[in-house]
Amino acid sequence: IAPLPTFPLLINFCMSALGFFAALKLIPAFKDHFISARLYGMDLNKTSKKEIPESQGVISGTVFLIILFCFIPVPFLGCFVEEQCQGFPHNEFVQLIGALLAICCMIFLGFADDVLNLRWRHKLLLPTMASLPLLMVYFTNFGNTVIVVPKPFRALLGLHLDLGILYYVYMGMLAVFCTNAINILAGINGIESGQALFISGSIIVFNLVELSGDFKDDHVFSLYFMIPFFFTTLALFYHNWYPSSVFVGDTFCYFAGMTFAVVGILLHFSKTMLLFFIPQVLNFLYSLPQLFHVVPCPRHRLPRLNPETGKLGMSYSKFKRKDLSKLGDLILKGAEVVRLMEVHRGVEGEDEFIECNNMTLINLVLKVLGPTHERTLTVIMLLIQVLGSMIAFGIRYHLVRLFYDV
Repeated sequence: IAPLPTFPLLINFCMSALGFFAALKLIPAFKDHFISARLYGMDLNKTSKKEIPESQGVISGTVFLIILFCFIPVPFLGCFVEEQCQGFPHNEFVQLIGALLAICCMIFLGFADDVLNLRWRHKLLLPTMASLPLLMVYFTNFGNTVIVVPKPFRALLGLHLDLGILYYVYMGMLAVFCTNAINILAGINGIESGQALFISGSIIVFNLVELSGDFKDDHVFSLYFMIPFFFTTLALFYHNWYPSSVFVGDTFCYFAGMTFAVVGILLHFSKTMLLFFIPQVLNFLYSLPQLFHVVPCPRHRLPRLNPETGKLGMSYSKFKRKDLSKLGDLILKGAEVVRLMEVHRGVEGEDEFIECNNMTLINLVLKVLGPTHERTLTVIMLLIQVLGSMIAFGIRYHLVRLFYDV
């Protein structure tokens, strides 16, 4: 068994720690530059209308890239000493460069989205384009599209199933989901950077647990990405925490999602990685009727501030009854029966109107708890993220026996 590459991991940790302090200083240092470039917004959940710089994910993303660009030769230092090298690991090198290319593309495209304010259909296209280098690296290095069939389906499909091109479609869709799942669970201070921080922390714990397993090299490679990501995101989270002095922007959501997709796809633990996205999956499923406009969807679905109490309550979408399809009406009635939504119906003039709460996990939490202070709401959402990770570990190491031979 090859020894654990302690030296590269130590170098990676030290560089990441330096990156944390660099990002911590750079983010406030560049605030005025972003505001002068008109990359700023107002916090709609505050009574003060202070200009807050947006797209700060580009700073943490840039620091992340600088760390890993400088780190590129470190895992291969042994091959620079001739007697210690039995052959340069070209596959691992290509994997590292391809992963960085995909993340770099995503940061660039995310920043373009922040600047140009692209439409939702473009938000789905951008991660697909940025994932192409990733899929090419997977094709040239591995090319394996065979999956192990879960036990309940083996009588029908057999032990193994070759998905062929569908496996690449799945990986491309995974990259799209990861980037947008963080983006749609947003709207309160600290939630985007916070959820990414806890997901990366969960992946780091998973990697450390698996270092004693058969796929140690894959998990070491994952740590090379996750440790710098954790530290640079921690610096961003510090400034993004309530009351937020910066907004992370779509740049960070794309950057974070693609980083998770990279390690999940290239290192063959995409199913486990998706388990760490349990709150994001629930939010996505709950949001589906509005995301696909079966139920009318406003531009902003963030909670609504009550200036008198200083607390956040549910935000609502109001629309004419005739604008709602039969399917949308059925969904609203079903959600109302199981108390997943609050729906009000009324008449104004000659038109019938329907008002329902926006379908996000944050609004659902507010429906259960009632009006809540923004800081408290963020803490609750992050505790849900931690609970999701605990459930994920329980499924990965215990319930998995029901589906696979381990």
